[in-house]
Amino acid sequence: MRKIFTLTFLLLSSIILNKASAQTDNPVKWKLSSTKISDCEYELLFEGDIANHWHVYSLTMSGDDGPMPAKITIPKNKDYELDGKATEGTPITSFDKQFEVNVAYFEKTVTFKQKIKLKSDKEITIKGTYEYQACTDEKCIFPPATPFEFKLKGTEDCAKKTSSIETAPSKELCKCDTNAITEIINARSKAKIPPPSDTLKTQAVKTSGVITNPEKDDTAITGKAWWLIFLTGFAWGFAALFTPCVFPLIPMNVSFFLKQSKTKAKGKINAVLYALSIIVIFVSLGLGISALWGGGAIHSFATSAGFNIVIFILLLIFAASFLGAFEIMLPSNFVNKIDKQSDRGGFIGIFFMALALVVVSFSCTGPLIGNALVVASESGNTSGSFWAMFGFSFGLALPFGFFAFFPSLLHSMPKSGGWLNTVKVVLGFLELALALKFASNVDLVYQLGILTREVFITLWIAIFGLMSIYLMGGFKTAHDSDTKHISVTRLFFIIISFSLTVYMIPGLWGAPLKLLSGILPPLEYSESPHGFGGGEQNTSAASLSSQVDPEFAKYIEVNKNGIVHFKNDYEHALAYAKKTGKPLLIDFTGHACANCRKTEDFIWPVDSVTRRLNKDVVLVSLYVDDKRSLDPHDFMKVFWYGQEREITTIGDKFKYIEETLYKQSTQPLYVLLDNKEQLLNQPRGYKSGIPEYVQWMDEGVSEFKKRSGK
Repeated sequence: MRKIFTLTFLLLSSIILNKASAQTDNPVKWKLSSTKISDCEYELLFEGDIANHWHVYSLTMSGDDGPMPAKITIPKNKDYELDGKATEGTPITSFDKQFEVNVAYFEKTVTFKQKIKLKSDKEITIKGTYEYQACTDEKCIFPPATPFEFKLKGTEDCAKKTSSIETAPSKELCKCDTNAITEIINARSKAKIPPPSDTLKTQAVKTSGVITNPEKDDTAITGKAWWLIFLTGFAWGFAALFTPCVFPLIPMNVSFFLKQSKTKAKGKINAVLYALSIIVIFVSLGLGISALWGGGAIHSFATSAGFNIVIFILLLIFAASFLGAFEIMLPSNFVNKIDKQSDRGGFIGIFFMALALVVVSFSCTGPLIGNALVVASESGNTSGSFWAMFGFSFGLALPFGFFAFFPSLLHSMPKSGGWLNTVKVVLGFLELALALKFASNVDLVYQLGILTREVFITLWIAIFGLMSIYLMGGFKTAHDSDTKHISVTRLFFIIISFSLTVYMIPGLWGAPLKLLSGILPPLEYSESPHGFGGGEQNTSAASLSSQVDPEFAKYIEVNKNGIVHFKNDYEHALAYAKKTGKPLLIDFTGHACANCRKTEDFIWPVDSVTRRLNKDVVLVSLYVDDKRSLDPHDFMKVFWYGQEREITTIGDKFKYIEETLYKQSTQPLYVLLDNKEQLLNQPRGYKSGIPEYVQWMDEGVSEFKKRSGK
């Protein structure tokens, strides 16, 4: 058994420590063709050659409870109609323990078919897109929807059938002129030459005789640090201890091992093995998630509208459960089987006792595990889920090992009682507050204007205000018991909750609320961007606008901190930089980017930084998650993920530029360019130091002056 355990541990560790050798750029080679069935019927074939160790998911996957299904999209048209849904061969099916659903996928080869009936005797062009998720045991890719085109010819008999034209709902259009960078990209696309990876890897800038390669600066761009993910997971795991499902088990389980063992030393060893088993179970969950999705794919998921909507709904469900509406329980048959296995002796029995704890306590720990995994999605690498679950399990298992070594301290533990339900209700309020953050992300990327800053703050004031009243005994939930007095611990939580409520109130009148930077919608996303009665700020903004060349004044914006910038308008920003003889600072940002808000709230408003942004550079902010449509004449056909694709949204346009030219997909990303669009220094990701940011800007401006002979 020890050998099996050792081999299993080594196998799981190798998944995290080694990267797959498979090529991720284009693991699936697609061949598209059509077969004529009759004069008016054709079958469209999508045949994929799948690289070794990769697989593609079936068309039949629901997408809600598991991986993203393959999808073929063909818009309706008067000249043809679809004959049923797209079909496929027989996929491989297996039960996925993480999603608790059967997963269907294809290996080696895959063929999708779509029958189509023609209604015209002329040559018909059928356009659409296909998309899919491809995975190995370590990572996944989610290529953007790939366009396709078929030209089919019907007969006179086909023309007898007619159908009305259905028009797609109109989208808000944003006219964004093609800029100098995208002209280069378009030139490549027209020549059908994908951006060479070798060129991108060696794209360098000569700075004082030294060649600097942005890709080789490992410290310039990073996701969330592993230790921050670990500590966040640890915090959620430790919080799970104080729930009714877990807390009573600590003295019971520790006492069980100490009493059932022949010696105290053996009891301590068994209790520690129990704690280690808890860690192994949760870490295996994290490894499974990393192996299934991969860190980059999780990061892309986390920034998508669909992901945020799903998390918003889940958190609402979790909040309702914690507040006492219902209990989230796993199937009783499954729980009973696990519990029965725990009766076995030795290490196997201990392991299944730990598994029984995980399963039985799921109604309390499940929502908190979800919170830890959401943080893991911000890491941008495959180890995020590992560190999140390692931290969570360590925080949860620590007391079991600790009290095993110091059993006398068990008597000092507080007794189980109604206070445990109070903890659970407080966690419900926190889940509700977190749910609003994910709803806000969707609202921001689509610029819907529903959850504006004032609305968001109002809802949070209501949530934390009610939590304060609840803790003071103002009302009870379904499972609360009578409270005769307010304990010191509860009093401290009342002070924190009530203080946060009061702190947020000035935010309704335009206060920056820097403590909540990155959580609240930005100051500009407000019903009153300059605050109620903010005439002084408006005057300041008008003064700054008047200092800009009149030719460009209509294209610039001035934010609440008095920083002049262009928004999603690279062409005019570059032209203005050339006219004024200043370097161009590109800010690849996002509406739902928390670290972007931290830079804008804590670094940019500092006088030394604001002065440099307004006087030394021309700033342009490009939002990579903006889901609004480009003007049709700005649609771009480009090579991306090894395929020719059409970019139709603002965000995809700037995301493609960032990934293609600068080999980064992290936000924020700050890039300083000269007037020939050459790098002045290393691109910079999110870092909190103000002096370092000033130094980085000064280095770029100094290099710009050297090149321009100033």
